[in-house]
Amino acid sequence: MQSINKTMIEYAIKIAHEVEADSLLVCVDVTKDIAALPEEIKKAIGVIIVTPEGQKLPGEVTKYAKRLDVPNVNLTRVGKIKIAIAKGIVLGYFKRGDKIICLSGVPKFGYADSILYIDVGKEFEILTSDFINDVIEAVQPEVFNAVLNIACELAAQGRENRKIGTMFVLGDDEKVMQLSRQMIINPFLGYSEEQRNILNPELEETIKEFSAIDGAFIINGNGAIITAGRHLNAALDSRDFPSGLGSRHIAAAGITNATKAVAIVISESSGNVTVFKNGKMFVTIEKPVE
Repeated sequence: MQSINKTMIEYAIKIAHEVEADSLLVCVDVTKDIAALPEEIKKAIGVIIVTPEGQKLPGEVTKYAKRLDVPNVNLTRVGKIKIAIAKGIVLGYFKRGDKIICLSGVPKFGYADSILYIDVGKEFEILTSDFINDVIEAVQPEVFNAVLNIACELAAQGRENRKIGTMFVLGDDEKVMQLSRQMIINPFLGYSEEQRNILNPELEETIKEFSAIDGAFIINGNGAIITAGRHLNAALDSRDFPSGLGSRHIAAAGITNATKAVAIVISESSGNVTVFKNGKMFVTIEKPVE
């Protein structure tokens, strides 16, 4: 396995140099082999290690590499890369025009088996120079990352053996509330902002429990949940969308077109997770086939 990893890393670095890549995104656990690379190579390319939440990296790796956390759930090779790049864009690691070489594989196999070339501007078509500022203005990066993690976990695991379809609307909450109506009694009413903050790990099970309720979660830019079970009134004409997208996706496009909010949708039928901004799909993360 070590020789396979060593060979794959060497080729990934060679390709990165030849295409003048801005970053090497490592989406498989080959940290020992990367740590053994010469210092000049590690400094020449921006190395970013993609790890499951909570996993520690060896100390020598953290000296030269950034890290991006992804949910600790079953993801396709491409799905893991998409999550990592979407988070990296919001964190300011990547921008339009960046070229990224991605080294990936299947965790249970324990070795790298894929090298992908990603042009950030082409893969994430709605990305513009103002996009990152737009997102950060609406929602803190750590809030976006936390909600995306929860959405991917719900999509992968469901709830009590049932598929879940729901939506999280982040940021510009005052305008979002004006363009929506309550379908049930607000389950978060009366709790302090700290108690109902999406960054509070004690809240995660509660969020997953309420995900079965029809309607959307509305979350402010700091991560406090304003309400759940909210019906969104703003919608775009469904003729503008690719076929197969349902009412949640249309509502997500509508609310992000009418406000500065970001929406994250879990499709009950497919299990895919889609992020919307400015009325358009930013990224879709496909659920792995069982």
